[in-house]
Amino acid sequence: MPVPFATIAFTPAVKAAQSRYGSREAYAGFEGDAEQKTELTEREAGFIAKRDSFYQATVSETGWPYVQHRGGPVGFLKVLDGKTIGYGDFRGNVQYVSVGNLDGNDRISIILMDYANKRRLKILGRARLVSESDDPALIARLELSNYRARVERGVVITIEAYDWNCPQHITPRFSEVEVEAGVAPLHAEIVHLKKVLGRDGIAAVPLTLGSGPLALRISGIRQLTSRVRAYELRAADGADLPLVQAGAHIDLPVRLKHGVTSTRRYSISSIPQRCDAYEVAVLREDAGSGGSAAVHADYQLGMTLNCDLPGNDFALHSDDRPVVLIAGGIGITPIKTMAQQLWSEGRRVELHYAVRSGADAPYLDCLEEKFGASMRLYAADQQQRMDLSRVISQADANTVFYVCGPARLIDAARSAIKAARLDEAQIRFERFVAAPSAHPNQPITVFLMRSGKPITVAANQSILDAVLDAGVPALASCRAGTCGTCRVKVLAGEPEHRDSALEDFERNGMGLMCICVSRAKGAELTLDL
Repeated sequence: MPVPFATIAFTPAVKAAQSRYGSREAYAGFEGDAEQKTELTEREAGFIAKRDSFYQATVSETGWPYVQHRGGPVGFLKVLDGKTIGYGDFRGNVQYVSVGNLDGNDRISIILMDYANKRRLKILGRARLVSESDDPALIARLELSNYRARVERGVVITIEAYDWNCPQHITPRFSEVEVEAGVAPLHAEIVHLKKVLGRDGIAAVPLTLGSGPLALRISGIRQLTSRVRAYELRAADGADLPLVQAGAHIDLPVRLKHGVTSTRRYSISSIPQRCDAYEVAVLREDAGSGGSAAVHADYQLGMTLNCDLPGNDFALHSDDRPVVLIAGGIGITPIKTMAQQLWSEGRRVELHYAVRSGADAPYLDCLEEKFGASMRLYAADQQQRMDLSRVISQADANTVFYVCGPARLIDAARSAIKAARLDEAQIRFERFVAAPSAHPNQPITVFLMRSGKPITVAANQSILDAVLDAGVPALASCRAGTCGTCRVKVLAGEPEHRDSALEDFERNGMGLMCICVSRAKGAELTLDL
């Protein structure tokens, strides 16, 4: 496919050099006379909006290039439209070398760097200088209300071509803000370790947790975002791991308050069919039930986790119907593996990813690199909102939709499927938290028949946590009402079911409830515990 950047940059002398050094054949396909797309896509626009500096080259009347560093607050270089960018030219050392060069030759080249993620974007264009007296409205668009620097003029660049550069030989560097965000979890972990090593009487975290048949050793830890950490898990004995398909999960042991060991369910986010290691990504929820906070605080390199075998309640269909994948936040973990599996199989796939911001989006870089135009990102901090009705209505009638994320995203997708008059079986979803209740929680009393204990369940506490706090053992896994592990028989009272795991016959015929999320419609319940 013709690349506008190559059409401009590959002069006869450059082509001769490519031929001389053996790369001409590889680059010949980048040129051509066909219509060439030069407008910025959302990927380029988003990248530009996050930069706080760039390098700019102009050419003097005597043919000498002049390279200058331009800096300012994040976003000072603005995308004005699909083919135009601009910035306020802040007062500097008043040499005016770049300004003079542009007066004589409007050609300009800039390179934007993302050192932390080893990415760079090259732009070729033609620049014009704009004074406030010429166009006060444009200067107002380029000014920054929160940055105290005088704008002498505006520099507006009409883009002729752009190209993403190879990441080779870029040494990662990090800004002060990036460093602070990266080390914040470590500071929190230090505070926690000071506590568990004797300040509150709790024993130090053991190097082995859990009692399941699959022994996994933590072999790698990566900080994906300020609140999401990825853990690489390998077989403790060095053997191959059980193969899993996209959408699979694994229950990991965690040590909760009072030293109680429980489990939490996490999607396996590594490439499907990988047999040497699994990866899970864990979002730290400080206001949650304590599982994710315990993972971030306690998991360390070399630690052994004795887990149950992986399972899969969110598997892909095997026929050739097209697929639309929809993820919200940490819900990308199973969706990512689905996209990778579908891509490797050559099946039709479209990916929609909603996040608070690009900085809060796990796996964003690798997804953008892999899927390009097949992925659409919706960043709330950029006022981008996913229109689920449009996403669903524009898909083929036989498309299967997979959704993972917050309850509101799943509920909105289900409503859009219904409004489009599609078969409800065409949408498949996985929740990370229980479905919301229409009624606020009230304190309840639960009688544990076999243990002979009455317990009080606070309004902000689950029945499961209250049972465990009372010293009564109870099985549990996902704690979101999606797996059914914690189901218990109800002997008296009427439960308010909030799970998505139990079938009607289990609730009504067998009298079961999931005590991790469900509660009582009245003030009391009696359970077979």
